[in-house]
Amino acid sequence: MKDTVFVVMGVSGSGKTTIGRLLAEKLALAFHDADDFHSAVNIDKMSAGTPLTDADRKDWLAAMADAIGQWEQTGGAVLACSALKETYRQMLQAGAHRPLQWVYLDGSRELLHNRLEARKGHYMGPLMLDSQLDTLEEPTYGIRIKLREDHTPEQVVTEIVHIVAAQTDHPL
Repeated sequence: MKDTVFVVMGVSGSGKTTIGRLLAEKLALAFHDADDFHSAVNIDKMSAGTPLTDADRKDWLAAMADAIGQWEQTGGAVLACSALKETYRQMLQAGAHRPLQWVYLDGSRELLHNRLEARKGHYMGPLMLDSQLDTLEEPTYGIRIKLREDHTPEQVVTEIVHIVAAQTDHPL
Protein backbone atom coordinates (compact mmCIF):
# COMPACT_ATOMS: atom_id res chain seq x y z
CA MET A 1 0.00 0.00 0.00
CA LYS A 2 3.03 2.22 -0.12
CA ASP A 3 2.60 5.15 -2.51
CA THR A 4 -1.19 4.91 -2.11
CA VAL A 5 -3.12 7.94 -0.99
CA PHE A 6 -6.26 7.18 1.00
CA VAL A 7 -8.95 9.86 1.24
CA VAL A 8 -11.22 9.42 4.25
CA MET A 9 -14.29 11.42 3.32
CA GLY A 10 -17.71 12.37 4.64
CA VAL A 11 -19.59 15.25 6.18
CA SER A 12 -18.49 17.03 9.32
CA GLY A 13 -18.92 14.83 12.37
CA SER A 14 -18.37 11.56 10.51
CA GLY A 15 -14.99 11.04 12.17
CA LYS A 16 -12.72 11.72 9.20
CA THR A 17 -9.85 13.06 11.29
CA THR A 18 -10.07 10.43 14.02
CA ILE A 19 -10.39 7.53 11.57
CA GLY A 20 -7.82 9.04 9.22
CA ARG A 21 -5.20 9.38 11.97
CA LEU A 22 -5.78 5.82 13.16
CA LEU A 23 -5.71 4.44 9.62
CA ALA A 24 -2.48 6.29 8.87
CA GLU A 25 -0.94 4.91 12.04
CA LYS A 26 -2.09 1.36 11.23
CA LEU A 27 -0.69 1.56 7.68
CA ALA A 28 2.47 3.49 8.67
CA LEU A 29 1.54 6.39 6.39
CA ALA A 30 1.65 10.15 6.88
CA PHE A 31 -1.61 11.80 7.93
CA HIS A 32 -2.95 15.11 6.60
CA ASP A 33 -6.14 16.99 7.39
CA ALA A 34 -7.94 19.03 4.73
CA ASP A 35 -8.78 21.61 7.40
CA ASP A 36 -5.09 22.59 7.37
CA PHE A 37 -5.44 23.64 3.73
CA HIS A 38 -8.29 26.12 4.30
CA SER A 39 -7.58 29.82 4.09
CA ALA A 40 -8.31 32.04 7.09
CA VAL A 41 -11.14 33.60 5.07
CA ASN A 42 -12.79 30.21 4.56
CA ILE A 43 -12.43 29.32 8.25
CA ASP A 44 -13.94 32.67 9.27
CA LYS A 45 -16.83 32.11 6.87
CA MET A 46 -17.58 28.62 8.22
CA SER A 47 -17.16 29.80 11.82
CA ALA A 48 -19.89 32.36 11.15
CA GLY A 49 -22.18 29.56 9.92
CA THR A 50 -21.91 30.44 6.23
CA PRO A 51 -21.48 27.47 3.89
CA LEU A 52 -18.58 27.63 1.45
CA THR A 53 -19.28 27.98 -2.25
CA ASP A 54 -17.53 26.08 -5.02
CA ALA A 55 -15.49 29.24 -5.69
CA ASP A 56 -14.42 29.29 -2.02
CA ARG A 57 -13.24 25.69 -2.31
CA LYS A 58 -11.31 26.03 -5.59
CA ASP A 59 -7.90 27.01 -4.18
CA TRP A 60 -8.35 24.64 -1.23
CA LEU A 61 -8.92 21.69 -3.55
CA ALA A 62 -6.07 22.71 -5.87
CA ALA A 63 -3.62 22.85 -2.97
CA MET A 64 -4.62 19.37 -1.83
CA ALA A 65 -4.42 17.98 -5.37
CA ASP A 66 -0.85 19.28 -5.63
CA ALA A 67 0.00 17.74 -2.27
CA ILE A 68 -1.48 14.36 -3.25
CA GLY A 69 0.97 14.06 -6.15
CA GLN A 70 3.84 14.77 -3.75
CA TRP A 71 2.56 12.30 -1.15
CA GLU A 72 2.49 9.52 -3.75
CA GLN A 73 6.15 10.16 -4.49
CA THR A 74 7.12 10.12 -0.82
CA GLY A 75 5.44 6.88 0.23
CA GLY A 76 1.70 7.55 0.34
CA ALA A 77 -0.58 9.20 2.89
CA VAL A 78 -4.02 9.39 4.43
CA LEU A 79 -6.02 12.58 3.85
CA ALA A 80 -9.12 13.42 5.88
CA CYS A 81 -11.27 15.53 3.55
CA SER A 82 -15.01 16.07 3.19
CA ALA A 83 -14.86 15.74 -0.64
CA LEU A 84 -18.62 16.22 -0.71
CA LYS A 85 -19.16 16.56 -4.47
CA GLU A 86 -18.03 14.37 -7.33
CA THR A 87 -16.36 17.39 -8.97
CA TYR A 88 -14.29 17.89 -5.80
CA ARG A 89 -13.23 14.24 -5.85
CA GLN A 90 -12.30 14.55 -9.52
CA MET A 91 -10.17 17.61 -8.74
CA LEU A 92 -8.35 15.68 -6.01
CA GLN A 93 -7.90 12.65 -8.27
CA ALA A 94 -6.42 14.90 -10.97
CA GLY A 95 -3.43 15.54 -8.71
CA ALA A 96 -2.67 11.83 -8.42
CA HIS A 97 -0.74 9.55 -10.76
CA ARG A 98 -2.72 6.48 -9.73
CA PRO A 99 -6.24 5.95 -8.39
CA LEU A 100 -6.93 7.32 -4.93
CA GLN A 101 -8.34 4.90 -2.36
CA TRP A 102 -11.64 6.43 -1.22
CA VAL A 103 -13.15 5.64 2.19
CA TYR A 104 -16.62 7.12 2.69
CA LEU A 105 -17.81 7.42 6.30
CA ASP A 106 -21.60 7.35 6.09
CA GLY A 107 -23.60 8.26 9.17
CA SER A 108 -27.20 9.07 9.93
CA ARG A 109 -28.14 12.73 10.41
CA GLU A 110 -28.94 12.00 14.08
CA LEU A 111 -25.55 10.38 14.76
CA LEU A 112 -23.68 13.18 12.98
CA HIS A 113 -25.67 15.92 14.75
CA ASN A 114 -25.01 14.35 18.16
CA ARG A 115 -21.29 14.14 17.43
CA LEU A 116 -21.15 17.77 16.31
CA GLU A 117 -23.02 18.95 19.41
CA ALA A 118 -20.55 17.09 21.62
CA ARG A 119 -17.50 18.51 19.80
CA LYS A 120 -15.94 21.60 21.38
CA GLY A 121 -13.58 24.17 19.91
CA HIS A 122 -14.10 23.36 16.22
CA TYR A 123 -15.33 25.92 13.70
CA MET A 124 -17.70 23.43 12.10
CA GLY A 125 -20.77 23.26 14.29
CA PRO A 126 -24.12 21.48 14.08
CA LEU A 127 -25.68 24.44 12.24
CA MET A 128 -23.61 23.55 9.17
CA LEU A 129 -24.65 19.88 9.06
CA ASP A 130 -27.76 20.31 6.91
CA SER A 131 -25.86 22.31 4.27
CA GLN A 132 -23.21 19.58 4.14
CA LEU A 133 -25.81 16.83 3.81
CA ASP A 134 -27.56 18.84 1.08
CA THR A 135 -24.25 19.24 -0.78
CA LEU A 136 -23.13 15.61 -0.38
CA GLU A 137 -23.08 13.54 -3.55
CA GLU A 138 -22.48 10.04 -2.25
CA PRO A 139 -19.76 8.19 -4.15
CA THR A 140 -20.67 4.95 -5.91
CA TYR A 141 -17.09 3.67 -5.63
CA GLY A 142 -14.50 3.10 -2.96
CA ILE A 143 -15.13 1.74 0.51
CA ARG A 144 -18.37 2.73 2.23
CA ILE A 145 -18.46 2.40 6.00
CA LYS A 146 -21.87 2.68 7.65
CA LEU A 147 -21.23 4.36 11.01
CA ARG A 148 -22.94 3.09 14.14
CA GLU A 149 -23.07 4.40 17.71
CA ASP A 150 -21.64 1.17 19.08
CA HIS A 151 -18.56 1.05 16.82
CA THR A 152 -15.32 2.44 18.17
CA PRO A 153 -12.92 4.25 15.84
CA GLU A 154 -10.56 1.27 16.18
CA GLN A 155 -13.31 -1.09 14.98
CA VAL A 156 -13.98 1.15 11.99
CA VAL A 157 -10.28 1.16 11.06
CA THR A 158 -10.11 -2.62 11.42
CA GLU A 159 -13.08 -2.91 9.04
CA ILE A 160 -11.38 -0.60 6.51
CA VAL A 161 -8.12 -2.54 6.70
CA HIS A 162 -9.92 -5.87 6.18
CA ILE A 163 -11.76 -4.51 3.13
CA VAL A 164 -8.58 -3.09 1.60
CA ALA A 165 -6.70 -6.34 2.24
CA ALA A 166 -9.50 -8.36 0.60
CA GLN A 167 -9.55 -6.03 -2.43
CA THR A 168 -5.81 -6.20 -2.93
CA ASP A 169 -5.14 -9.79 -1.83
CA HIS A 170 -2.42 -8.26 0.33
CA PRO A 171 -2.40 -8.49 4.13
CA LEU A 172 -1.94 -5.10 5.73
